[in-house]
Amino acid sequence: MKKSVLLIGAGRFGRYTAMKIHELGHEIMVIDKDEERINKILPYVTDAQIGDSTDNALMSSLGVRNYDLCIIAIGDDFLSALETTFLLHGLGAQKIIARATTGSQEKFLLHSGASAVVFPERELGAWTAIRYCTDNISNYIELTDGWSILEVAVPKEWDGKKVGELHVRRMYSINILGVRNSHMNMDISNDTVLHYGQTMLVLGRYERIRRVFSL
Repeated sequence: MKKSVLLIGAGRFGRYTAMKIHELGHEIMVIDKDEERINKILPYVTDAQIGDSTDNALMSSLGVRNYDLCIIAIGDDFLSALETTFLLHGLGAQKIIARATTGSQEKFLLHSGASAVVFPERELGAWTAIRYCTDNISNYIELTDGWSILEVAVPKEWDGKKVGELHVRRMYSINILGVRNSHMNMDISNDTVLHYGQTMLVLGRYERIRRVFSL
C-alpha cells in the first residue's frame, strides 16, 4: 500500500532515507531550510519546500495529519528537532519518527510526542562492530528486547543434517529462517539439509546465538 511521508531534514540521513522510501514506491514531501540540500534530494521526492520546520504557519499549511508518517531527520540542531516534534504532535500528525544521538534526547522527543526514536549512528556502529569484529557473521539485524537476526556459517558438525534433526528451537531457542547457497532460500522445513560452507539466517536472542555458534 502506497504511503505518504513527510520528511523533515534533507541532510545525509534524510537523503538516504528518501532514496529508500522512493525505492519502496511511496510518496515523499521534504522540507529543509537549505536550498542546496533540497536540490540534491529532488530526484527522490514527490514534492519539496524550502522552509523552517519550527514555523507554525508553514507546518499548519501542510496538513500534517494527512500524512501516514512524519520523519524528523534533523541531525545538527536538536532544539529544532524537539520543537518540530512538539509542533507536529500538536497539529495531529499520525506517526512521528525522530532522530536522536543520546538517551536524554530520546526521552525529550518521546515526551514531546514522538512515536518512536531512531539512533542512526549508534545502530550503524553496533552493526559495524558485530559484522566485522565477530567471526562467521555475514550480516546482522538488531530487532528489539535483545532479539536479533544474524547470518552465520553452518557449523561443521551440522554438515549433512536435516533441520528437523537438530531440534534447534527446543535445544537452543533459536529459529532457522533461511539458508544461503548462491541465493537465500527462505523456504525452510524440517527436511532442509544443511551443508558446511553455507550460511544461515537465524533468529533469537543475540547472546544465545553467540553461545550456540561460539561467536
